[in-house]
Amino acid sequence: MYYILRLPAVMARTGLSRSTIYLRISEGRFPVSVPLGGRAIGWIEAEIQEWLEEQIQTSRRSSQMRRVGDMGAHSTSSRTGGE
Repeated sequence: MYYILRLPAVMARTGLSRSTIYLRISEGRFPVSVPLGGRAIGWIEAEIQEWLEEQIQTSRRSSQMRRVGDMGAHSTSSRTGGE
């Protein structure tokens, strides 16, 4: 069974503005909405949740890479500073 989220709920869950959501859709970086009839549209809840999880994982990976990079920089500077 699919649960449909309307735009205000998508904005609340993602923290993104309306214009940012539509910009990212046009760039292929956000789930596409589903027509519900008339002028109504919505998003599949599972797709929004999956997108959020991908954003979290990407954020965690990049922060871990920065920490590893920082450790390498510290160890290099400490070795050269002692000479």
